[in-house]
Amino acid sequence: MAGVLNIHNFPLLHSVPGSRKTPKKSIPTIRATSETPTSSTSTSTSTSFTAPPNFEPPEPKRFAVRPDKTWDIIGASLALIFRLGTGVFVNGYSVSFVSKDAIPPDQYSLEVAGYKVKETSKLGPRPEKPIEIYEFEGCPFCRKVREIVAVLDLDVLFYPCPKNGPNFRPKVAQMGGKQQFPYMVDPNTGTAMYESDDIIKYLVQKYGDGSIPFTLSLGLLTTLTEGFAMIGRMGKGSSYTPSKLPPKPLELWAYEGSPFCKIVREVLVELELPHIFRSCARGSPKRQILFEKAGHFQAPYIEDPNTGVQMFESAEIVEYLKVTYAAF
Repeated sequence: MAGVLNIHNFPLLHSVPGSRKTPKKSIPTIRATSETPTSSTSTSTSTSFTAPPNFEPPEPKRFAVRPDKTWDIIGASLALIFRLGTGVFVNGYSVSFVSKDAIPPDQYSLEVAGYKVKETSKLGPRPEKPIEIYEFEGCPFCRKVREIVAVLDLDVLFYPCPKNGPNFRPKVAQMGGKQQFPYMVDPNTGTAMYESDDIIKYLVQKYGDGSIPFTLSLGLLTTLTEGFAMIGRMGKGSSYTPSKLPPKPLELWAYEGSPFCKIVREVLVELELPHIFRSCARGSPKRQILFEKAGHFQAPYIEDPNTGVQMFESAEIVEYLKVTYAAF
């Protein structure tokens, strides 16, 4: 999405195994409410993080694409075709058109042709703590799990595991015995597992209605279309970019089906930045929560507790992340 950020001179068929083995060592563990020491392979978390000089959050612009990001958004949008919109809607999504007066102005809703859009969904039990998932963007098996996260409207603490990432790939090997992705840990039950299909089955049984969406139940066809969905991004979100590991995870309000959210997630993964993912697909009650918090709903929206920055607009979020966390 478009906007203006006043920063100048930017430097700009099985679960996937890791490509190399790493000796066991001390690996950082980042939790949602605590600061974390770093391993010897990453920049010290004692680094002071501040907003870039002359930083001003951009004004949100609904459905606008900054010209230099047009092809990025087009490429990321191909997934909507190959995956038939999976990850755009929450489970049990339904929609109706009502009069403008039927929904008060302090309630989030779209307005179309003089009517307001009333959206509802059916959610299962809510986990008390975010599910923890180790994964990376350029992995079709990981995308399957991210889609069910959107369908179930779950909050997730993502630990990005790009290729050659020094922190969380080795940690997965320590915890589970191998570098294979995705890897899920549910701190609410103590359950940990590999294998995307097993993770999906577990999540729908524990936090859904027990049924797996049709587009995620087609076996090899699901995996193939997940791979085709990534063609437009050509490996983005797969390889590590040297970065400074912050003491606290960032917070991202987004959903898997959005191409604008996709380009932000790719950079978070490449920089190996842990982040709490507030999934807010269509029908999510968290849209109202963000509407009340920020006075507006638009995804993506990022909150960085390390700098105090809060902002909309995908293109500018990408630039902010690179300037703040890339190790130049």
